[in-house]
Amino acid sequence: MALARWIEPKPMGIYLPLADAWIDPSQPVARALVTHGHADHARGGHGAVWATPETLAIMDVRYGAQAGHPVAYGESIRMGPIDIAFVPAGHVLGSAQIVLDHGGERVVVSGDYKRRPDPTCAAFQPVPCDVFVTEATFGLPVFRHPETRDEIDKLLAALRAEPERCVLVGAYALGKAQRVIAEARAMGFDDPIYLHGALQRLCDLYVELGVDLGELRPATGVAKAELQGRIVIAPPSALNDRWSRRLPDPITAMASGWMRVRQRARQRGVELPLILSDHADWDELTQTLTEIAPKEVWVTHGREDALVHWCMTRQIKARALDLVGFEDEDD
Repeated sequence: MALARWIEPKPMGIYLPLADAWIDPSQPVARALVTHGHADHARGGHGAVWATPETLAIMDVRYGAQAGHPVAYGESIRMGPIDIAFVPAGHVLGSAQIVLDHGGERVVVSGDYKRRPDPTCAAFQPVPCDVFVTEATFGLPVFRHPETRDEIDKLLAALRAEPERCVLVGAYALGKAQRVIAEARAMGFDDPIYLHGALQRLCDLYVELGVDLGELRPATGVAKAELQGRIVIAPPSALNDRWSRRLPDPITAMASGWMRVRQRARQRGVELPLILSDHADWDELTQTLTEIAPKEVWVTHGREDALVHWCMTRQIKARALDLVGFEDEDD
């Protein structure tokens, strides 16, 4: 008998008819359960939103005040006949897997997740289940992320080697920018870090929510001499635009799992690629499936074919959901 017949994956998201609610819908709906605050999962305009308190705070900053219902990690709510809980996904601050229990079946919708330690968010919590709904952003065997410490050490070594320059790091505004800062702090880098204005609001929010980022200063309006030997963090779109030309001969870096692909680094004019991902790599995806041991795997987006094939060779039923609107941009 087919599992989870009470769940309907649709192109715009995962629909729960018994609760009349959607998970990470790509269009405004009356009732939305949201895994995390990235724009390909969280959108404004919903009638009501259930998410972790941190995700709701992020959505308030990005989209304006939400009709939010906070659900803390480990807390359980009930919608119709479905019991629903939010557990950590380890992706960004507030990110959650949504655990659905009904009729003796358990389905876990993981959203985006990673297995590496991250000082800015709670660690992924494996939840055994009948159906595991997973991403596959880096779902190819070629994607094996290096140690985080080694990548941050490359950043700090570049700074020490050419102190008359600055290192300009391209990092997405939610999650990646704050993680780069926190990882550098964890390795003993205590100097001020300078921010492009587009990153300020979310960095401030992280600090308000208890994430220590050390001393942060705005980069705009600062004399070139002050920025020599400094780390400057900006959105990727600012790496090669007019804003960056006022910096002191920047070493252009980019923090992303996609920096494993040399062509992507070259296309962006990246001198210092930093392979730092907020998604699970191939080994972590397959490790997670082995650990959770679901009877069935549904793949939302990414390199679905390879992960589905891996499951099928291990007698795990698997399929791609072909959801629309999910992007890789947050990495």
